[in-house]
This record gives sequence, C-alpha cells and structure tokens, in this order.
Amino acid sequence: MTIPKADYAALLRALVQHEVAFIVVGGVSAVLHGAPVTTFDLDIVHSRDPDNLQRLISALQDLEAFYRGGGDQRLLPAATTLASEGHHLLMTRSGPLDVLGTIGVGRAYEDLGEHTAVFQLDDFPVHVLSLEKLIEIKEETGLDKDVAMLPVLRRTLEEKMKR
Repeated sequence: MTIPKADYAALLRALVQHEVAFIVVGGVSAVLHGAPVTTFDLDIVHSRDPDNLQRLISALQDLEAFYRGGGDQRLLPAATTLASEGHHLLMTRSGPLDVLGTIGVGRAYEDLGEHTAVFQLDDFPVHVLSLEKLIEIKEETGLDKDVAMLPVLRRTLEEKMKR
C-alpha cells in the first residue's frame, strides 16, 4: 500500500466542514505554534458526545479512513469504537490521522478546551492545544519521542514569550 502524503489542511478542512468538535494536539500543534519539528500524522482529540461521533464518522467516511496496520484488510472506524478513550490510528486519502479519545493521563476533549487557541488556517478556524499544555502532557507521558521533543518545545515557548 502506498501511503498518501499528509495533507493536514485537507484533513482539518474535512473535520471543520462536518462540524466535528476536536482539538489539534501533537506535532501539528507544535508546528502551528512555531516549533521547528517534523511530524508525519495529524493528531486530534475529539469530543465523544454521540452527536459529534456521528459528525466524525461522516468526516472519516468522506476521507475514506480505515485503521492502519490491517494489511490488505480495511477495517473502518465505527462510532462505538471512537467513543472509547483509546487511540485510533487511521489512514485516509489525505494521509495519516490519529483520532484520540484522551491524551496524557486521561485528559479528554472537555478537559483540554480551556487550554486551546484558535488558529485561522486558510479559510477556516481550528482549535489547537496550547504549547504550555502540550509540554505538560509530553512531560507526564515520558515517552522517548516526547522527551526528545521537549527541549525544542520549551525553547519555542521561551521565544514566543519574548515576543
């Protein structure tokens, strides 16, 4: 299977057009805040409210989403599984999309709302996790890849504070 090049704008536009309640987290969040990092997928935390799950499913259908790692089998996401706290690692026609029920130590969409900023991308707004909260979550998870990114994120935050 050929992996489509990540088109973050197309992924975000589809989610916004379907009125999905979500927050951009992870590497794309860091990049939007000005961190000089590379990322290969878009990570979002979504509201697990039943109505939002239906909008999310519609967006994922439009994006032709299926679970990564299934080989030739294309397992499709369902509202019942997306209602969990787990991580759903999907491939779409616009590249990899990680749909996360929670991040860090069980932080859900509702826990993160006050720690976001609205970024205007092209012709649509998206909610993006604050750099401070992103650093805090990466510190608490302690994963090697997150720990490796922390000095860059902290330095980016320092530079932002100077401006």
